[in-house]
Amino acid sequence: MTKEKYSEELLLQEEELKQNEIVLFNDEVNTFDHVINTLIYACDHVPEQAEQCALLVHYKGKCTVKTGPYDDLEPRCSKLLQAGLSAEIV
Repeated sequence: MTKEKYSEELLLQEEELKQNEIVLFNDEVNTFDHVINTLIYACDHVPEQAEQCALLVHYKGKCTVKTGPYDDLEPRCSKLLQAGLSAEIV
């Protein structure tokens, strides 16, 4: 009985901790500089972080660029989309 209750509590905690993510996808249009500058502007990345994300997107096809609550991510994702990048919240 105690083990079942503990398992239920863990599942509830995992659901509470689940964060949304902005995933940025590779394209053949935008330059590295544009992607880096947009990540700095829209996601509050430091330049090194933005550069690493841009490289991951280029070589892996996609990269999670920001995690957090949906209300925080939605305007950030909109800025990425307005800048011509391909991104979505998952």
